[in-house]
Amino acid sequence: MSALTNRSYLLNDFFREIAPAFYVRPLHGDPLPSPAQIKVDVKESKDAYTVHAEIPGVPKEDIHVSLDGNLVTLQAEVKQQDSTGDNESVLRSERYFGAVERSFQLPMDIDQTNAKAKFDNGVLTLTLPKKLAANVAQKLTIE
Repeated sequence: MSALTNRSYLLNDFFREIAPAFYVRPLHGDPLPSPAQIKVDVKESKDAYTVHAEIPGVPKEDIHVSLDGNLVTLQAEVKQQDSTGDNESVLRSERYFGAVERSFQLPMDIDQTNAKAKFDNGVLTLTLPKKLAANVAQKLTIE
């Protein structure tokens, strides 16, 4: 039975190459990318972390960033928008919809009051200043 299944896949591939338009079938929405597919670059300077995250196709109103100590969480939601005119139908739609989230930890806590976020051309840029240590070393006077 397995040999028959393999042969049918071979024939499908063969006919797909000969007449690709024949095999276009209605499809609505592929799965949302996994969190590992949100590409993130993190850079560290003396005073801050800079994060660049690729989130294409999502309006900035649907992107949420939360900070908790040294934990950064990125959330994005893509909403389904169906629009078809008169006398037309969707043959294939590869645009996805749903929500995706990614979290990662940084080596130091973040100063949340001075953190900044900017979204331009599908790239979210976070500037996350490092929080000064609460327990700064002090010199004790010996009595």
